[in-house]
Amino acid sequence: MLENAHHKMIYLASRSPRRAELLQQIGIQFVVLPSDIDETPHLDELSDDYVLRLAAEKAQTCYDCLIAQSMAIYPVLAADTTVSIDGKIIGKPQDDDDAFQMLSAISGRWHEVHTGIAVATREGVKVAISTTNVEMAKLSNEMILAYVASGEPRDKAGAYGIQGLAGALVKRIEGSYSGVMGLPIYETALLLRQAGISIL
Repeated sequence: MLENAHHKMIYLASRSPRRAELLQQIGIQFVVLPSDIDETPHLDELSDDYVLRLAAEKAQTCYDCLIAQSMAIYPVLAADTTVSIDGKIIGKPQDDDDAFQMLSAISGRWHEVHTGIAVATREGVKVAISTTNVEMAKLSNEMILAYVASGEPRDKAGAYGIQGLAGALVKRIEGSYSGVMGLPIYETALLLRQAGISIL
């Protein structure tokens, strides 16, 4: 029997308020326990491989810390999101100028949002991925500058948050809205059920 059977408590290896909100949406209780790792992409690493690797490393690192403290009572959930266009990984902007360049690059174009998720238990780490195609509206320089000035692009993969002001800039998506937010609910629920968490 897994350590979390018959309840809905997990550790969340993320500081993201959006991931917290999505877990609350499906009735999952959690303790935030961030896992800080090196997020530098490997040479020629594909975007989907990248997010799966980071999610797994975050989950395992957090779980190992819990084991060391004899606190590994519940499963650990971790996730990582990145944007890619033309096969190139677009991470989080370094500053406002970087955010402007990122938004200019995806303006009027389709791009992909990849979110890898991982759940670590005493039986190992299981992973899943959600990839969503997103079409960004054609953005004028003035629109981009106004959005950057809002501060919302900071700490967001691809320099935008679909759940915020940028919802008015996204023309359409093909895939998971929650995945673009940073935690695909469907895939997350599947992994948590496999770890013994009770979800509907």
